[in-house]
Amino acid sequence: MKKTLLLLFISAVCSSAYSQTPVPSWAKETKEQKEKRLEWWTNDRFGMFIHWGIYALPARHEWIKHNERISNESYQRYFDNFNPDLYNPKDWAKKAKDAGMKYVVLTTKHHDGFCLWDSKFTDYKVTNTPYGKDLVKPLVDAFRAEGLRIGFYYSLIDWHHPHFTYDDLHPNRPNDAAERAAANKKRDMNIYRKYMKDQLTEILSSYGQIDELFLDFSYPGETGKGHKDWDSEGLIKLIRSLQPQIIIDDRADLKQTQWGWDYVTPEQNMPKEWPSENGVKLPWETCQTFSGSWGYYRDEYSWKSVHQLVAMLVEVVSKGGNLLLNVGPTARGTFDDRASERLDGIAQWMKLHSRAIYGCTQAPKEYKVPNNCFLTYNPTAKRLYVHVLEWPFLSLYLPEYEGKIKYAQLLNDASEIRYSTQDGNVVLSLPVARPNVEIPVIELVLE
Repeated sequence: MKKTLLLLFISAVCSSAYSQTPVPSWAKETKEQKEKRLEWWTNDRFGMFIHWGIYALPARHEWIKHNERISNESYQRYFDNFNPDLYNPKDWAKKAKDAGMKYVVLTTKHHDGFCLWDSKFTDYKVTNTPYGKDLVKPLVDAFRAEGLRIGFYYSLIDWHHPHFTYDDLHPNRPNDAAERAAANKKRDMNIYRKYMKDQLTEILSSYGQIDELFLDFSYPGETGKGHKDWDSEGLIKLIRSLQPQIIIDDRADLKQTQWGWDYVTPEQNMPKEWPSENGVKLPWETCQTFSGSWGYYRDEYSWKSVHQLVAMLVEVVSKGGNLLLNVGPTARGTFDDRASERLDGIAQWMKLHSRAIYGCTQAPKEYKVPNNCFLTYNPTAKRLYVHVLEWPFLSLYLPEYEGKIKYAQLLNDASEIRYSTQDGNVVLSLPVARPNVEIPVIELVLE
């Protein structure tokens, strides 16, 4: 990855504009050290998110316990019947690799508190279900075998733990304020905070190098939970001690620091431009779904097309970011047909166009974006990629590009694109027929 691009990221994280608290001694690192930590991530650009748990059985949203105010007793039937007998993470890993994804982030524990590994700190885990086996290690092994890096998601929220205090998001909360306060006197967040640290120590010590950690999420305020409730500084210190090279998201309510997070995480939306604060561009990764939910949702039909998903990936990279695209496996342990079909479509496009994604970022301002296009730029190779969303008739005008390019070709087949100049603009002479790919890409070799 081009060093200048990484320095943009590092300056964002290190800038005093975002540091309102002193840096603890254990959190200090040089620009070069932080650059090294972020290098793989800023290069790879594309990862797979996997939301999986016992909520796949009801198959109507991973927040079902909250949305339907389900009691622990009623929710237990999903635990008692969880048996993903068709689980084969080698298939998942191959799908991810073929689609051009370079890393995976697995929900080891979601908000319902169910754990996908054999945690010694709870009975609410997969090894006590009918399936009876750790789900995490086979996945880690399978994805590593395909050359993908490993990330874990860990929920700060836990609606099952008896000492996680009731708040406005808790599905089993008493609605009456006095009743809630009385119930919370029997709950001790100190016990829950220790539980989180014990579990994070487990998952960060048992599976080798873990490259990314997605902590989810804070909702500070009088009726929510923030960094004091989690002891976020203690969590980050522990995480860094166990996996010094790991990168961590921004959801532990430590944004006022320069050391409590590495990247920002816009969810289910597309930023208008590269996210920044006080004029400084931030490292960012957007997490997105195929449809509207993260867990498997049988009756959801608002699925994005392959074209939309490819365009999303391109737009994210054109704004200097990463895309973490989610799959919600079924309760049998498979990707459903809709997910597989879209992953296959992305794979077809990435097979021919991945070099317009990997190692790429936002184009320098001197390269204006043509109509109905996105631009990605590889600063190491000095290549500019024009992603053409709507294929024009015969000509594509590149405004004020005269003297900036020395060769042009279609990326899918490396066929030459001839061009001329008119009043300082470059005019590409295109074939009448649109290339038979989701989004055609023109590769420009720059002067």
